Amino acid sequence: MRTVLIFSLSVLLLASCAAPDASRRVQTIRVMTYNIHHGEDLEGELSLDRIADLMARHDVDVVALQEVDSHWAERSAFADQPRELAERSGMEVFFAPIYNRDPEPPREERRRYGLAVLSRLPILSKSNLELARETSEGEVTRLPGFPAVTLEAGAGTLHVFNTHLDYRADPAMRRTQIAETLEVLEDVNGPIILLGDLNAPPDAAELEPLLTRLHDAWEMAGDGDGFTFPADAPDRRIDYILVSSDIRVDSIAVLHSTASDHQPVVAVLSIGGTAE
Repeated sequence: MRTVLIFSLSVLLLASCAAPDASRRVQTIRVMTYNIHHGEDLEGELSLDRIADLMARHDVDVVALQEVDSHWAERSAFADQPRELAERSGMEVFFAPIYNRDPEPPREERRRYGLAVLSRLPILSKSNLELARETSEGEVTRLPGFPAVTLEAGAGTLHVFNTHLDYRADPAMRRTQIAETLEVLEDVNGPIILLGDLNAPPDAAELEPLLTRLHDAWEMAGDGDGFTFPADAPDRRIDYILVSSDIRVDSIAVLHSTASDHQPVVAVLSIGGTAE
């Protein structure tokens, strides 16, 4: 009986040693950030097909899009761009409008404009968060359009945020938006990816608090200047992929395309590793 017990304990010990440690499992994913300029290319032509083809060619798992129309205006043929891109890519989509306005007669669909996150990974939760924004009349108000999604990734969850910061030369509003973003991130446990158009170069003083909290993927693995805007002759880097320290950046590149006035950025990330 004692021999059998010792043998059984030995088998259990070997099994526990051989079993994979779920907490150390690493999942590799491809992520993209792209300001699509409501699907209009540099010639003023609608380019949603080219944007969908670009996503498919690069086999991305998570895509953060800025300046997305849904039944917004004639400029995008009143298309529901997030739905169309989701259908063409086979991804789940979460659309986070900044503006949600009444239909334009005689149409019946509400006019919406904002940001979208598309994902091949299952979306576990999603929120359209608010940020301070300056209106065209110069008033400061809080508006939605800061999508946050939690994805199922590997042995755990992945928190993805998509943002589009204020475009004005005065950095005051961006400083406020970054402070609000950091408040949101304080309550997040686990790996974080923040993607988007920050409308400022990496040495801008207002970005420093954010780049202290998260790692700039381009600085970790990029080759060259990483310029993304304007698409026909890029001379500045304003589109970013930022990650928490528990995500490894395997590679990152700017994709050369004129389907928008920005160029997209794609990174290969390993979730569960440690940023170097």
